Amino acid sequence: MAHLCAVSRKLWSARAFGCGLAALLSFTSLPPSLQSQESASLRGTVRDAQGSPVAGVVIQLRAKDSTQLLTAHTDTRGNYNFAALHAGLYALRAEMAGYGDGEIPSLLLGPKESKSVELTLSLKNAQARQTAAAGKPQFFDQPQFTVAGVTDTTSLGGHGSDAIVRTRETLAKETVSLGKDLAGTARLSTCERERDQLQALLAQEDKPELHHSLGDLQEQVGNSLEAVREYQRAAELNPSETYLFDWGSELLLHHAPEPALEVFTKGNQLFPRSVRMLIGLGAAWFARGSYDQAVQKICQASDLNPSDSAPYLFLGKMQSAESIPAADAVEKLRRFVMQQPENAQANYYYAVGLWKLRKGPEDTASAAQVETLLKKAIHLDPQFAAAYLQLGVLHSEQRDYQRAIADYQHAIHADPQVQVEEAHYRLAQAYRQIGDIAGSKAELQAYDQASKESAQQEERERHQIRQFVYTLRDQPLTQAP
Repeated sequence: MAHLCAVSRKLWSARAFGCGLAALLSFTSLPPSLQSQESASLRGTVRDAQGSPVAGVVIQLRAKDSTQLLTAHTDTRGNYNFAALHAGLYALRAEMAGYGDGEIPSLLLGPKESKSVELTLSLKNAQARQTAAAGKPQFFDQPQFTVAGVTDTTSLGGHGSDAIVRTRETLAKETVSLGKDLAGTARLSTCERERDQLQALLAQEDKPELHHSLGDLQEQVGNSLEAVREYQRAAELNPSETYLFDWGSELLLHHAPEPALEVFTKGNQLFPRSVRMLIGLGAAWFARGSYDQAVQKICQASDLNPSDSAPYLFLGKMQSAESIPAADAVEKLRRFVMQQPENAQANYYYAVGLWKLRKGPEDTASAAQVETLLKKAIHLDPQFAAAYLQLGVLHSEQRDYQRAIADYQHAIHADPQVQVEEAHYRLAQAYRQIGDIAGSKAELQAYDQASKESAQQEERERHQIRQFVYTLRDQPLTQAP
């Protein structure tokens, strides 16, 4: 897996904004197939201080060597797009009634380059802007934690089974993805050059947007300790939803759940309508081993915007890792299916929840409903390996081993990288049940090989994301469990 820390590059100039705009620049590259086009493009999303998309924002783009003005408006999801642009230097401006206008005076587009610029608009006379201008930290008088260093992540251990450990790592990465565009990876030399430019600008003026952008670049070049300190400084100077969320998700990514919990808790207090802040809070509770607290927070997130898929997907992954899911989580997943009946993941996660809540093999009604949901998920996504695997588990419990064998084989062929260990192991047991000893032995050998490869891959990934060593107030130095 590519280094998750290869997040969007963000470059600021010293006079990036007017008095009412706090903006976040994400410079990413599209896949090579798209880079072959001769023209450049610019896209992005506009959000308010609570993290919600802002529709109807007027986005103006003007080349420095031209008087021609290009205009776009954000759609209902806050997205805008400029295509077929010539390479060169541009000025970008955002205007919206009730918000302060702002300008990014220097935005460079290279040949065949696609860049993403995410903007966060602040209301006129907003307290957050005043705080940032004054340069006075307002988030914490004194944080309850201090990140003291980093260490290699050799063994996470901690709360629960291996499945739970893997799930909490996955949720941490996916929490980060709620705040960053992971579409492309910048060259290391480019990031280092931009980092040096930002550090020079900060020497002249201590601005939160510069700290935040520098944090992104430090993370991308592998300096996670410097990155989290830049995120913290940005949030202290301007406790916006974006800055707080990115600070918390950075802590969570690097296995510091207690500090992340503190940041997300404060962020939720300041921005109670932010869905992703509640998701981050839930993911932090899950990393601490508090499943009920995690479910409660993410259920709250799903209630804020029932049409948003993200909270349901977090709930689905959480309850899949637990032996007995929370009834509230399963009920939310039922709502997910009702709202998005053609969503394969909605059908799958609701099926898994019902399966784990069933009363045993005698609960044939639940089994029938689960089977229907799983088959629909597979119909919607024929490569859904996890759904095939769960269908095999159901058929094995019903002692229909021939169908179970076919299900497990489909799971292995659909996506060899998804739950392949468990599929091989369960296939071996099914072969043994029908008396195919040779088939069972072969699958157990495949299981052993897959387990070794999986362990090696997990080890590589864990070494890529270094672990923060931190001190909690009045407690000794500790590492995240």
